[in-house]
Amino acid sequence: MLFSKRTPLAWLNLTHDRLKFVTSLLGVGFAVLLMFLFTGFMNALYDSQLQLLSRLNGEIIMVNRLKSNMFVPISFARRRLDQARAFEGVTDAYALYLSDANWKNPETKRTRPVRVLAFNLADPVLPMAEITAHRSQLQQLNTALIDTRARAELGPAEAGITTELAEREIRIVGTFSLGTDFASGNGNLIMSDVNFLRYFANRGPEEDERSFATADVGLIKVAPGTDVDRLVAVLQNQLPKDVLILARDGPEGFVERERRYWQENTNIGFVFSLLTAMGFVVGIILVYQILYTDVADHWAEYATLKAMGYSNGFLFWVVIQEALILSTLGFIPGFLVGNLLYEATGNVTGLLFQMTLTRVVVLYAMTYVMCLISGAIAVRKVQDADPADVFGL
Repeated sequence: MLFSKRTPLAWLNLTHDRLKFVTSLLGVGFAVLLMFLFTGFMNALYDSQLQLLSRLNGEIIMVNRLKSNMFVPISFARRRLDQARAFEGVTDAYALYLSDANWKNPETKRTRPVRVLAFNLADPVLPMAEITAHRSQLQQLNTALIDTRARAELGPAEAGITTELAEREIRIVGTFSLGTDFASGNGNLIMSDVNFLRYFANRGPEEDERSFATADVGLIKVAPGTDVDRLVAVLQNQLPKDVLILARDGPEGFVERERRYWQENTNIGFVFSLLTAMGFVVGIILVYQILYTDVADHWAEYATLKAMGYSNGFLFWVVIQEALILSTLGFIPGFLVGNLLYEATGNVTGLLFQMTLTRVVVLYAMTYVMCLISGAIAVRKVQDADPADVFGL
């Protein structure tokens, strides 16, 4: 319980000065907002790297064994997918082609890098309604879909635009929604595999030519009821060792492998964890100042309570209750503003900001502990209160 059943002393101490109480809640909310922003950016950068993988239609992923992460431009022999189709439990296998290219903003004429995704339109590689609706148009020469969550630097993301991709004319016939990540540059385009070859089959002497003989990512569909992990082991043992085959999901799956790569091979986690810790410390200092000021303002009252026989334990509990009230009510504005900033930042950057229940609970627990620490420090002044200081004894 946060309040005493008879006298909600902690609540009355905090709210007797309404303006000061609101200011105190805003101070706690600011610390909460800092933690939401720092952890939000960290999680958004990781989650954004995985959003394409999570939408691919395949329970098993095949890539070149030399790929350290999904977006390294190393392809594998497409015949490996044909070989995989022969195994029991495999219902189909699809090829996904990836490449980066320069996109010319149709308004400013400035070029920006984008990522191009391509596949056979007859294969449900990305089962998205926007793609299905424009399948016939994508079969036309030099056409593509553009990501509506692309960065503003690309210009308008809408159907009807004609501009240049890789110094060749490209016509946008529709849109889809995916989002950016480290590899996509400023956004994504989707086109047919046939159009993909028109743009990237001959890219010059310094870059590899592309053909249907190779693929960047293989997607393997599994029959219902099949043990995916067992099938992965069979494929990995039976197929040539030039490919890496992993289940898409699971603790040892391809998605988790990608997450670990970005966590272990970049400084993102360290930087944003450090910033989150700084926000936590700022919160401790703010709440301590709030509680210390409250104790100082009620010094005589605390000393009087001790003279009346109230123990240090009772006074300690009053201050701790104040800390818990601040943690609960101060968390609310931090959460609400953080949620708005998540949405706004996601719209601007194209990154995937997710306010999941688990993340909210973890940050509330951090706020709770933050206020407890502040209360434990501030309560020492209450315990030192001497009735003689009040009554002049």
